[in-house]
Order: sequence, then C-alpha cells, then structure tokens
Amino acid sequence: MTLFDFTVSQSDRAKMKNQTPLVVWFTGLSGSGKSTIANRLEEKLHQAGKHTFILDGDNVRHGLNKDLGFSESDRVENIRRVAEVSKLLFDAGLIVIVTLISPFRADRNLARNLFKKGEFFEVFVDTPLDVAESRDPKGLYKKARTGEIKNFTGISSPYEAPDAPDFRILTTECSPDVASSQILSRFFKI
Repeated sequence: MTLFDFTVSQSDRAKMKNQTPLVVWFTGLSGSGKSTIANRLEEKLHQAGKHTFILDGDNVRHGLNKDLGFSESDRVENIRRVAEVSKLLFDAGLIVIVTLISPFRADRNLARNLFKKGEFFEVFVDTPLDVAESRDPKGLYKKARTGEIKNFTGISSPYEAPDAPDFRILTTECSPDVASSQILSRFFKI
C-alpha cells in the first residue's frame, strides 16, 4: 500500500513550532513515578514554550484502548496502538511523552523501531518492587496479592527491565523534580 504524499511535512510542522520533535518513552513498574516525573517534565517544557503531549497508560485505557484487558496479547496491542499514536503526534511536530508500564522489551523495541535514531528515548524509571508496592496509590498491588487482579506486572506477570535504556532514573535516590530536570538537560537544548 502506498501512502499519500502530503505537501506539509513533519519538518515543516516542527519548524513552525520552533522545536525538534521526539518521543520520550517512560517504562517502569506501577507506582514507580512515571506519570509524576512525566508531568513535571511537561510543565518545564511548557514553560520553555515547547509543544508537548502526554500519552499516559491509565488515560489511554479509558478511551483508545478501553476494549483491551491485561492479557499478554492485550498488552502487546496496547503498546502497538500507543506507539502508532506517538508516531502520528511526532509527525505533527510535537514532543511526545509516553508513560506506560510497557513490561516487555520486544514491545518497547517495536515502538522504538517506528523512529529514526535520535527521535525516541527510553527512560527506565527504576524503582524496586517493594518501594513501588509501598506507594501503591491505587491499591492495585494489594488486589494483585489477593488474586483480585490477574496478570499484574511485577506480581503475577513479568516486567522485563530495559537492558540499555537511554536514561535510567533511580527513584529511591532523587525526587521527581530532580529526575525531570535531569531528563530535560539530557535530551533537550533549552
């Protein structure tokens, strides 16, 4: 299938926004702090006049992916859809921030492979399971431990930590504000 060749290009859109689009893909356990750090990062980018959009795992499951459960095949489809939407937003010239557990390396690689080198950065929000479980803002770990939730990452379903993330945040060693500042200085020329 041949795609239609539109006149206005991705680089035209980015130039109009005076920025270099890219995707920052946060991965880590539930309760690791992905959304909190991403939110702080977006605030800082917004203050710098950058055009951004966050695709958060919980939020996309209320709309785009509300038909998906948490089986392995549904998780794969969840990542595939979010990766494709990320690509569309990237093509619109935006800085796309994705916050998904995205537990499987193969799925994160699928997302990365939609982009050229330097357009996609994987950020591993590295939080020990016991710390993530102690935070448990939604009570999900407790439900998973009692069997109320099946296929819960870190409990009854595996989490494959990145082998070589573009950036690693040790949340036991820095605050969300510090972590977002580190990401800002690492990936953005602001």
